[in-house]
Amino acid sequence: MFKDLLSRLLASAPALSDPDARLAMAALLIRLARTDGHYAPEEIDRIDRILEARYGLDHASAQELRRHGETLEEEAPDTVRFTRAIKEAVPYEERLSVISALWSVALADGVRDAEEDALMRLAANLLGVSDIDSARARQGVARS
Repeated sequence: MFKDLLSRLLASAPALSDPDARLAMAALLIRLARTDGHYAPEEIDRIDRILEARYGLDHASAQELRRHGETLEEEAPDTVRFTRAIKEAVPYEERLSVISALWSVALADGVRDAEEDALMRLAANLLGVSDIDSARARQGVARS
């Protein structure tokens, strides 16, 4: 399963089905959470809640998607593939919600980490989201 998805992610123009796009999204959230070397329980919980809300999943299904995302994240070579797949599968307005979800995970443990900030800048750029829109998303998450 993951080998096939990795092959599609590595293709020059990945065409992902909805389940694959969900898995790529989960893996990107996990990559961000693991960036600082500490995959905190608060981040795991936040990822589960994001997947539940974004895809209308029950808690067990969200946890299963996250576990598959953890495996994919470990096997995938770089962040560019995830973001490219998401960018091609998701309209701009929804990419803003992806950035909000990423900020939500980055801020879940209460610490702004330099590595997470760097990955957020990269992800926003690769998703085609402006720095201004990313900053607004971060501020919105911080207020909630």
